[in-house]
Amino acid sequence: MRIRLHNDAPPGSGLGSSSAICVALSGALAAHLRVKLDPYELAELAYRIERIDAGINGGRQDQYATAFGGFNFIEFADGHAVVNALRLRPETLYELEYSLLFAHVGGTHFSAHIIDRQVENYRSGNATAIAAMDRLKALAYEMKNALVLGRVPALGELLHEAWEAKKRMADGISTAPIDELYAEARKAGALGGKIPGAGGGGFMFFICKPGSRFAVQAVLQAGGAQIANFKFTHEGVRSWTV
Repeated sequence: MRIRLHNDAPPGSGLGSSSAICVALSGALAAHLRVKLDPYELAELAYRIERIDAGINGGRQDQYATAFGGFNFIEFADGHAVVNALRLRPETLYELEYSLLFAHVGGTHFSAHIIDRQVENYRSGNATAIAAMDRLKALAYEMKNALVLGRVPALGELLHEAWEAKKRMADGISTAPIDELYAEARKAGALGGKIPGAGGGGFMFFICKPGSRFAVQAVLQAGGAQIANFKFTHEGVRSWTV
């Protein structure tokens, strides 16, 4: 068997590309072997391959996001996941897509190292880190409600609070240059932003005030960031035969 892999996201981007590759490859092999797997089974298989067999630290969210696609609120408890599809109004998606900026802010991250520090802070009872984790969980529910209600500016403000909380979970999630660039973006009209994944570098996305998108884009480019195009997709992993 000959397998070719291609990925537009560079290594260390923080975009969950390793999990996406694992889900896509598992889905393709399942189709080739005529093994029927629903999205839950495919996500769990990819999780076991990446996290248990390969020993790469991380969570389950990337595998489930790839397997299901679309906008979902995913709850994890006791080793199980429940994926709730969000019914969003078309105008909410239009406004969110227009308000979002996606940029490579420089550097790469080593997610396993950052995750190790987060786990150690949790196990050692670090009060600051645990309070930040608790706040992030509460913010996930608030952000889901804002999105369902179509309140994109409120979502941006919550994203800012989530980024500030995330940085308190462990050292290395942000850097001085990233903090400086983020502050300038906020001055130009960004409501909030964050680095996806564990943090430390790679890509960052921002939700902008209405009418401020291009001002924020100019500030990011002046700071050395590279703007990247993106689009929403409502499909998860796909496989086919030819």
